[in-house]
Amino acid sequence: MAGVLQALVGASEKAAHIARLCRREEPLFQLLVAEKTGADRNRRFLQDFKTLADVLIQEVIKHDLGKEFPELQGHIHGEESNEFRNGQGETVAVRVCATPGDTAALLLSVLEPERAAAELLADAVHRDVALGDAELAGVALSIPPQDLAIWIDPIDSTNEYIGGREDVAPVDGIAPAGLCSALVLVGAYDRRTGCPVLGVINEPFFRRDPLTRRWQGRYHWGVAYGDTRLCSLSPPPLRPAPCVVLSRAEGAAVRAALGPLCGDRLRFAAGAGYKMLCVILGLADAYVLSEGSTFAWDACAPHAILRALGGGAVALAGALRARREGDTGPPPELVYNCPAEGAAGAERWANRGGLVAYAHPQHLEAVLAAL
Repeated sequence: MAGVLQALVGASEKAAHIARLCRREEPLFQLLVAEKTGADRNRRFLQDFKTLADVLIQEVIKHDLGKEFPELQGHIHGEESNEFRNGQGETVAVRVCATPGDTAALLLSVLEPERAAAELLADAVHRDVALGDAELAGVALSIPPQDLAIWIDPIDSTNEYIGGREDVAPVDGIAPAGLCSALVLVGAYDRRTGCPVLGVINEPFFRRDPLTRRWQGRYHWGVAYGDTRLCSLSPPPLRPAPCVVLSRAEGAAVRAALGPLCGDRLRFAAGAGYKMLCVILGLADAYVLSEGSTFAWDACAPHAILRALGGGAVALAGALRARREGDTGPPPELVYNCPAEGAAGAERWANRGGLVAYAHPQHLEAVLAAL
């Protein structure tokens, strides 16, 4: 499994590079936006966009992982369809070809007439990534890759990625919106149980280099398999009163219920992955969402890291129902191998009934009691 972990981190670094590359030239970026329609559309938004960056990143991760670990082929799932509509109205299936030249030719059919851009992207797709991470290289684990499946969110918080705002001031370290909330999420789960066992979160837009003004990223990883708990981060401290992060679209009833528990420590942010990252980093103690507007690809990677740190993510509606019925046991965690019955498209993988992501079980209990 150590090889899989290193491969996921490497794939996320290549993905982050592509995400930065696609944002570098604004006229080019405007060519890369296509509106989602039909079953792929997230019903939470009036308009939901995907970009060529999303699709390309997803296909690169699928290609690289499947090539290194053939056992994973057919078990690497992503948010996006790989079909992209070009300026002539033609549908192009984006994929990684055998050579940079072939990939550039395919991308050119989307980006015509931007030949230089297509070649630049193709070079990024085919380049090797050197991590140089001694801690990661020293991780030794044993789990058969054939027991795993993968969820990819190539660019979580796509709307913030498209908007590209850099001037959003953080509140106690939590950015309410902006480019920093656009993340690459790659999570592995046990095919049989659906339990998340490995997660990588990459922040492509962590900070700008003060000299070059180019974006620099960082990544975090965690492993929670059997009795093994390993993470690139330390567990956040346990605070007496939790800080809870919410979506700005969260309902008034939830805000009012959490108010007495949190006082002035309710925070708001964009992106499900980013809000879960805030919990991982100890900027917040819990993320609460009452709607089923997140999906398996949003939660799998951060959930695995939270488990590695001693926390987790539970289905909110199911946890509240269990409490009302007098069940005093720990609420069941989200799983990632069970599509919703009777649903179609993206809704098959929605986290129905909302969720609570938490760093400490004490805060989970406090939040559920308040709600």
